[in-house]
Amino acid sequence: MGKPHVVAVAVTDHAPIFELAILCEVFGIARPDLADPWYDFRLCAAHPGPIRTAQGLVVQTPYGLDDLVAADTVIAAAMHRPFQVTPPPSLVTALQEAYARGARLAGICSGAYALAEAGLLDDRPATTHWMYAEEFGVRYPAVKLDPDVLYVDDGQILTSAGTGAGIDLCLHMVATDFGATVANTVARRMVVPPHRDGGQAQYVQATRSVPPGEASLGPVLDWAREHLADPLTVADLAERARLGQRTFVRRFAETTGTSPLRWLTIERVRLAQQLLETTDQPVERIAGAVGFGTAANLRQHFSRATSVSPQTYRKVFRSRV
Repeated sequence: MGKPHVVAVAVTDHAPIFELAILCEVFGIARPDLADPWYDFRLCAAHPGPIRTAQGLVVQTPYGLDDLVAADTVIAAAMHRPFQVTPPPSLVTALQEAYARGARLAGICSGAYALAEAGLLDDRPATTHWMYAEEFGVRYPAVKLDPDVLYVDDGQILTSAGTGAGIDLCLHMVATDFGATVANTVARRMVVPPHRDGGQAQYVQATRSVPPGEASLGPVLDWAREHLADPLTVADLAERARLGQRTFVRRFAETTGTSPLRWLTIERVRLAQQLLETTDQPVERIAGAVGFGTAANLRQHFSRATSVSPQTYRKVFRSRV
């Protein structure tokens, strides 16, 4: 029997319990019928004093940052907001030392902040929860952030998107260590899919705000949303705004950060999402209702925007009345 692979998790005070529980479930339960030895799982206090979860549960552990540095796999768990934006300096140093030792490092959800603060994600692809993507990109511009995927495996360093995506990343790590059959069995016991289609783009909440100071385009945008089924052109929108096309395109980009045609595509996809969730209309009818014309066009634009097909999206998100 070989030496077990040590998985050490950095736990900060008020850590979100769900992401922490995922790690305990996947790596902390012995599974001798699947692999023996399984992982040697250790929760490591990232700073002195009693460590509690966000719900007040006390984390009793004899392990600290020295144990974290010595582990084979080091995981930065999701963090309470104050530690997320300002990770403990001692934890940042420990992550750097673990990386230098050759440990495999992972960040679950907001745990990516600690890896980025340590400089370990510079010039690397990575992800985090879509709600943090904009802020993360401003704080760490050297990171090649991909906010659409569920997780990123860049060899020595892995990162996951928010909350449930931690399960996807953990199962991927098990598959890497013990093979797909073992990972699939663990997933079955957790009653979760071993692999989910698409990325977190399908879960991003649609927003329809107009930036302050640019409300003059608001009526045009509202009008366009009410006429998405029509074959709208840039000329149509410019005429509605009572602007020349070049002026309209420039002002539109300044206001929305994208082009009119790209904006129309995004709005049509959002309306298609709403109809897929709330109606039983066939895909062909939805394609016409949102202005894509044909089911083939809808599938192409929808899959590009959400990374899943309309049928898969409906299966996951269809409201049950």
